Amino acid sequence: MSEQLVKGLRGPFDLSSDRKREAQYFRMDTKFIHFGLNGKRLGTESYLLKLQYNPKASPENGDQYVCLELQLQTNDSTPVTIPELRNWTYTFNPMLSGADGSGPLWGISQDKFRNLIDSLGKALPFSIRYAIYNNFIDFHSVNDVFSRPMKFGKGIQDLKDIGQRIVHPASFIEASVKFGAEIKPGSTFQNGEVTLELKGASIVDGAPCALVAYDAGESKLKMIMPVSIEQESVTEGGSHYKGDMYVDLATRWVRKATMDEYLVTETNARSWPSKINEYTVRHILLHLIVHG
Repeated sequence: MSEQLVKGLRGPFDLSSDRKREAQYFRMDTKFIHFGLNGKRLGTESYLLKLQYNPKASPENGDQYVCLELQLQTNDSTPVTIPELRNWTYTFNPMLSGADGSGPLWGISQDKFRNLIDSLGKALPFSIRYAIYNNFIDFHSVNDVFSRPMKFGKGIQDLKDIGQRIVHPASFIEASVKFGAEIKPGSTFQNGEVTLELKGASIVDGAPCALVAYDAGESKLKMIMPVSIEQESVTEGGSHYKGDMYVDLATRWVRKATMDEYLVTETNARSWPSKINEYTVRHILLHLIVHG
């Protein structure tokens, strides 16, 4: 038994084929925890995103996703939903970088998130609307970027043996994080050295999976935001996010994924008496929902 197990784990694994084109349902839980620099917890926001994937007959221009529900909870308050996003259908296109004028990042329009109101009729502040938008960016980063074969450069398709590690083409890429009039041009997020490592094999919901770790290294953030007509604030900081992906060896879909991010920032404006320092931790759990 042990020899058969070792033989099976020795590989090689084949993660080079694309996933099966069949309907899928996902749940992603995200929690932000805000801390003072003295370690005191200041507050939390929790998000629950439910998505459906619908295969298209001609996938050349992207894949169709439906937001079934997005739920928000601040601290210990009663959760609310976002009616505007319920059953919202959009096309995910990995070829749209958001930086060349050909379309928004991955086809996800920021306009959808600029005037959101919760199920109690309350208009949501910018920080919450931006975090909701980033729920979709985070989902596709894990589900559609790190976990799928790359056409150019090394990717998950190059991981064949347990313990093997590669440097991903997303390394050191600087992406614009401009958002409407609220985050100005020149605002960027830059990855560190992004690596993928085949850590082993596991079972999720009865399905054999490859366990692949991703790590974005020491990343950098800069955000320029208007304070008044004549003044702006600048936020700069460092981020480190990483996690695990459980990729179904039969279907190539992500059965489960995690992300943990640690972000330290400093914000300053010319007229402010002092700088504002923040420490935020973010935890994400993505799960494919098995029906039947």
